Amino acid sequence: MRSLSIKCLICFVSLTMFGCTKLNEKVLDESSVTGLTDKQLAEGLIAPVYNVLPDIFYHTRYFALQEISSDEAILPYRGGTDWGDNGIYVSMHRHETVSTDPNVQSTWTNIVTGLSRSVTAITALKTNKDASAPLFLAEARAMRAFYSLLTLDLFNVVFIKEDPNGTSKVVRGDQAIQYIESELLAVEPVLDNSAGPGRITKAGVWGLLARLYLNAAVYRDRYAAAFSFKGDDMNKVIDYCNKIISSGSYTLAPEYFSIFNNDNHGNKEIVFAVDQRPDLSNSHNRMAYFSLSGDQFPLPAFTSANGTDGPAITPDFYETWAAANTPVDPAAADPRFYKENLPQVDGCVDAAAFNINRGILRGQQYGLTKDASGAFVKCPDGKLQVSKLYNVTRSKPTLPVDFTEQVDFTTAGSNYSTGYRVEKYEFSKSSNSGRNKGEADIIILRLADAYLMRAEAKLRGTNDAAGALADVNIVRAARTATTPAAPLTSMSLDLLFRERGFEFYWEMLRRTDMVRFGKYEGSWTEKSSTDKNKRVFPIPQTAIDAASNIPNYLKQNDGY
Repeated sequence: MRSLSIKCLICFVSLTMFGCTKLNEKVLDESSVTGLTDKQLAEGLIAPVYNVLPDIFYHTRYFALQEISSDEAILPYRGGTDWGDNGIYVSMHRHETVSTDPNVQSTWTNIVTGLSRSVTAITALKTNKDASAPLFLAEARAMRAFYSLLTLDLFNVVFIKEDPNGTSKVVRGDQAIQYIESELLAVEPVLDNSAGPGRITKAGVWGLLARLYLNAAVYRDRYAAAFSFKGDDMNKVIDYCNKIISSGSYTLAPEYFSIFNNDNHGNKEIVFAVDQRPDLSNSHNRMAYFSLSGDQFPLPAFTSANGTDGPAITPDFYETWAAANTPVDPAAADPRFYKENLPQVDGCVDAAAFNINRGILRGQQYGLTKDASGAFVKCPDGKLQVSKLYNVTRSKPTLPVDFTEQVDFTTAGSNYSTGYRVEKYEFSKSSNSGRNKGEADIIILRLADAYLMRAEAKLRGTNDAAGALADVNIVRAARTATTPAAPLTSMSLDLLFRERGFEFYWEMLRRTDMVRFGKYEGSWTEKSSTDKNKRVFPIPQTAIDAASNIPNYLKQNDGY
């Protein structure tokens, strides 16, 4: 359906963009669209609702806001020449982001575009007579709720709008929670579990409801000294996670990194994801290339496909892995940490067998190097030569690509090889440039999160440490393709926070987790701010300015 929908959209449907915060959108006049069936019109309406997801989950948008603002990721001014970007990544990591930050603005714009398209689809689908219209209508409402959940989590604001020609009502706190809850509950009976993971399903709604209830204490009192988690909310988290787990539709993946493979669309652990399959015009993400060195070339077929020396994990986050597994190296103790596909020694490898390593990459890196002509160097037998890598592309041919634990914003700490890197999503097999070719579905919700949300709700609701421990150990024990991580013997909120870091690193959950667990005002590498106001991002100044003709319509968040 998605491919046909996109073609219908491109060929027949003309959607106007949103009008800033007021979400003004031209409603489709179906009488003016000739030659289309109701089914084609319905598909042309729902496709744009989903097609904005890749823009939101772009590596410098939602990823930056959720990860680089946290203790997991840091993006220094590499070599004093790359990723400077007027200091926006330094500021984001230090919790000094301002309302003119371009990544904040882009993320806001993309999410509000999704809201606008949802309202347009909802309005037109209500009168569409095709048999698919009720399902698409339910999906559009669920997606509107999802986009609203994003604005609530990131910006502490939700827009309620039914009439495309009207002005959105701005709500926060309890009102915002109740609105999102009511929308998800209203559409849940209509949805099924056959259309995922690239479309919202019944299980996807269950997962969003669980997230809403789990974070409700934060959303009700954003700047509280301590959050008050209601027992009723925690019971609902457990109930909806139970529904996902007991549905029989999803299975924990034995091989952890298969969840993030280039062809992961059919992976049975994924509940809801950004559909990035290559036959769709909205494919191509940059998640796999973002952290790699510029001298790591993952594909023998393409000499221009390399990394960009972007973000690294902080020493603080790495040390949680080391401390949890001492005296055993985390790579040997936990299959989620690292998967070696390419031995880190000089050697010769068949092109068909060449595959870079996954997970958290440390130390001296080995891989393909180029000769004077720009071709990859080969061994005498014609195989590819694997050698120690140097920062040749950075005009530093004597500087080894030797990833160090230490990374910071000093000159030495910002060099091209500082910081352990992350290759969680698989590098696309067809990426001729390294950019815009990632075809792995970007995960929004997966089964492991249902287990760990349920574990957290058990702890917060009734202090059921035994039940929470059992849920955590189910996930740890599931990765049986190699030796799974050893079971834990006790459970607490701090241990669960640590475990969520191990399971979901680089998956754009960290900032939300840190706020909920009371960790976001802590100190870590290059970050010492304790300002509670930074739990949310500033509403872009452009949005406030656009709504300035309506007095007090859109108030900037505290502290900005």
